Amino acid sequence: MEVKHSQNNSKNLSKTKKPLKFWEWAIASLILRLILVYFSKNLHFTSRPEVSTPLSSLWRLAEGYWLKQASMSPYAGSMYHGSPLLLSVLGPLTTTSIGGHPGHLLCSFLFVLADFLGAMLIRATGQRLQSAYTHHLESLGLAHMLETSGFLSSGDIAALVYLWNPLTIVTCVGSSTSPIENFFVILSIYGACARLAPLAAFGLVMATHLSLYPAILVIPVILLLGYGTDSPPRKLFLQKDPNNRMKLSSEISSQHVRLTNYVSQPAFSWRLAMHFLLWVSIWSLYVLILCAISVQQNGGLQEMFKRTYGFILSVEDLSPNIGVLWYFFAEVFDFFRNFFLIVFHVNILFMILPLAIRLKHRPCFLAFVYTAISSLLKSYPSVGDSALYLGLLCLFANELADMHFSFCLFCGYVGVNLLSPVMHNLWIWRGTGNANFYYATAIAHTCFEIVLVVESVSAVLNHDRLLRRLSTTKDQKVE
Repeated sequence: MEVKHSQNNSKNLSKTKKPLKFWEWAIASLILRLILVYFSKNLHFTSRPEVSTPLSSLWRLAEGYWLKQASMSPYAGSMYHGSPLLLSVLGPLTTTSIGGHPGHLLCSFLFVLADFLGAMLIRATGQRLQSAYTHHLESLGLAHMLETSGFLSSGDIAALVYLWNPLTIVTCVGSSTSPIENFFVILSIYGACARLAPLAAFGLVMATHLSLYPAILVIPVILLLGYGTDSPPRKLFLQKDPNNRMKLSSEISSQHVRLTNYVSQPAFSWRLAMHFLLWVSIWSLYVLILCAISVQQNGGLQEMFKRTYGFILSVEDLSPNIGVLWYFFAEVFDFFRNFFLIVFHVNILFMILPLAIRLKHRPCFLAFVYTAISSLLKSYPSVGDSALYLGLLCLFANELADMHFSFCLFCGYVGVNLLSPVMHNLWIWRGTGNANFYYATAIAHTCFEIVLVVESVSAVLNHDRLLRRLSTTKDQKVE
């Protein structure tokens, strides 16, 4: 009896050991952020073009709020191009000082909170995906593929990667509003995984309002609400021979088998999809009303659309960033500018439908792919966009276990992010280089993003093929 009692205690300790480790690392990341935020003045992250863009810079937001306080339009000049709602929330914090420290300290605390809440939502999303993954493998009779080691789950891994990613930390400390935008994107994905249509609609509307590009996530969100979380191809469940299920009835009751197959291949829930679209309309109307009230004395909604979404689509600001559009439109002739604007923006739309058809059984992974593609081709990208899709990528640790070139991609991301500030310094401050030095790192970063998307999609599809092959082999053995 004592031996059994000690064994039970050891099992309980092993079960409680994992969450304790997770919370220790999560709290440590918060402490690190708070320390870096306190000494952020000496780090000079706010002036880095990789961190702050014309849309996400807190200093531009502070300038817009100063103009608003001076009874002028916050969009006067060419400084601020963000949301008037974000200006109303963060603007007063930029003028409030704490113990002689600058006002941006309160905004940085808000960014730290947004990062932490986003990581917790990623963790909750990962737990739902892990539970669905386990259920689908058991329903296919492939329970032996489940990991039984004492490592953290994919949700914990994704949350910790998001919290400890240097790109996420730099974005949080560098006075950029990207953590808030990322939080709303993650909120929308979590709401869809939890099949909470109002929450998913709210996150999607706010994310789209802040940066426009998350609008393409409406497709994976609808698929998540309609079909549920990611699963193997539904043909695997439809191809199960009824005779095989009768042979398995000695081990599992036929009623349980029918229930399992019913859960594994749910019909599309049009009610949830229509409910989501209704809430999108409600939240959009609510946001438009608030924006109209905020800018009614500064040109109205037409001026706001021109200065925000028009600014994004026309790529007016050609200051350097980690993207590829700024250099291209600085060199292209004005006669061809509108043509290439259409090409670059429509290029995102061209990839939406084929990917949605091929990956409709994995809508959460589809959301990661869309996020990475928008980060690749958006007008003013930053490292905060990379931090978001890298965090979402880790939700699929099981499916991406056999991904090719993972070590090369890791080294490439590290090398590019270290070389980028060096090349910028050689170009801007030392004068020993030119724009081609910095643009070369931007091209390399884009190439690594393309390889990451291609290889991750290939790895997931190969994982589905592996499940199909193992399931077919198992059915043949049963026969």
